[in-house]
Amino acid sequence: MADLDRRYAQGTTVGRTEAGVVDQGLRAYMLRVYNYMASGVAITGVVAYLIYAMSVEQTAAGLQLTAFGSFMFASAFKWVVIFAPLAMVFFISARINSMSLGAAQIAFWIFAALMGASISSIFIVYASASIAQMFFITAAAFGALSLWGYTTSRDLSGWGSFLFMGLIGIILASLVNLFIGSTALQFAVSVIGVLVFAGLTAYDTQQIKEMYYVGDDGTVAGRKAVMGALRLYLDFINLFMLLLQLFGDRR
Repeated sequence: MADLDRRYAQGTTVGRTEAGVVDQGLRAYMLRVYNYMASGVAITGVVAYLIYAMSVEQTAAGLQLTAFGSFMFASAFKWVVIFAPLAMVFFISARINSMSLGAAQIAFWIFAALMGASISSIFIVYASASIAQMFFITAAAFGALSLWGYTTSRDLSGWGSFLFMGLIGIILASLVNLFIGSTALQFAVSVIGVLVFAGLTAYDTQQIKEMYYVGDDGTVAGRKAVMGALRLYLDFINLFMLLLQLFGDRR
């Protein structure tokens, strides 16, 4: 009986030790995801502001586009700027499993820089104070939603199909609205988009958490962290842009 008690106690200790290792590994993995995401957001912000600063000049009549600004925002090249981040997302998603960890990191940061170029016009359209306000509101909302997705015991996998359909609808409607310029459609897209990306933030966080496997080597775990960061980055940026469209003060 005493031997049985010792074996049971030993098994319990081993189980607790393994659970502790998994828990510590999971926390480190999620912290890595959030660090990558934060670095991507920072790169996007810096690139967006630098391009804006090079694209406009203050005159007596107000802000005027420079030659560089006309090339970025008023020429056919603007379509390259708009669609380059989307192309980069497809590239990373298709090649992530064959990339080294260093290449995956660099690809993610290049994508973040391209996204900065793509959204740099917000500094022309919206007041700087409004951009800052929407950024902090987005950060607070994103943090709360992601924390809930990480800690909830509720299975959110059933949300996947609904959210994916909503995302496809938003993308198609946004592409159409690039050409027709309907304010009513833009408002509808923004409202629905906020709901979809709020849901995706919680859903993606739970999915990223479940992607963690204690047996992954450094390269595999690193690739997973980069892809997780990419998903959360897209949720954050899209949520920010949609809130800005809804509540931002235009110049």
